[in-house]
Amino acid sequence: MNTIGFIGLGIMGRPMAKNLLKAGVKLLVSDLDLNAVQEVTDCGGIRADYAEIGRQCDIVITMLPSGPIVQSVLFGRDGLTEQLQKGSVVCDMSSVTAAESRTCYQKLAELGIGFVDAPVSGGEPGAVAGTLAIMCGGDQADFDKLQPVFDILGSSACLIGPAGSGSITKLANQVIVNLNIIAVSEGLVFAAKAGVDPKKVYQAIRGGLAGSVVLDAKAPMMCEGNFKPGGKISINHKDIKNVLATAHDLDVPMPFTAELFEVQQALKVKGCMNDDHSAYVKYFEQLADVSVKFD
Repeated sequence: MNTIGFIGLGIMGRPMAKNLLKAGVKLLVSDLDLNAVQEVTDCGGIRADYAEIGRQCDIVITMLPSGPIVQSVLFGRDGLTEQLQKGSVVCDMSSVTAAESRTCYQKLAELGIGFVDAPVSGGEPGAVAGTLAIMCGGDQADFDKLQPVFDILGSSACLIGPAGSGSITKLANQVIVNLNIIAVSEGLVFAAKAGVDPKKVYQAIRGGLAGSVVLDAKAPMMCEGNFKPGGKISINHKDIKNVLATAHDLDVPMPFTAELFEVQQALKVKGCMNDDHSAYVKYFEQLADVSVKFD
């Protein structure tokens, strides 16, 4: 496999980059957080600026906080496109809107450069384990070029359709995941207020129809009061804002998602944006004046 560039070494990007290095990939890395860069270079990565990444890599992965940041990295002053060669492929694994992904695709296509929007699901645990679900939009040839990379980073990768399809799929994923967490929160708060141990409720229901990956991931965190982020509320808040903006453009009513956004807004006021999204339970705990952390 040729040299790969990786830009964005946050909660998700850092373990993903490490998995590429473990697989023997020569990796050039960049991030504004120099401590994150050092952590990855200690594992064999090579620190590089955008120009160097553009010159040396025919595959570049971006894992960044928002669409505007992705576009700045690609098209801004001293951005990647000043050095990227024709025939190279940019794989944006960030969570952005479909419109932002399509803009990147179109601008890069004019330069003879491929683009695949390939957001992921699985959170930090999936990034660490290399078991992410990768949902892609773009051209078949570019997807095929990226397949060996996807095999390292995830347990599944699916080309859903043209550019933007991966981003739409990710937004749909975020609706389902976040509303599931809200339901778990309400249910456990209800049990706690009734005087029943939420941990035991979780154990009792996990094997039935209420069981889910979300329940298994988030209920124990709620019961322990452990909100160390694997998926920050701030990132999910951004995603749900993108969902609603896209839905409004499409004339798709999303009443439950709108309520979810207001829960996130309330937690923003409380200073919880850097908590894991299992901390949605705090909102319902405050409403009911009860704690799910059952002693």
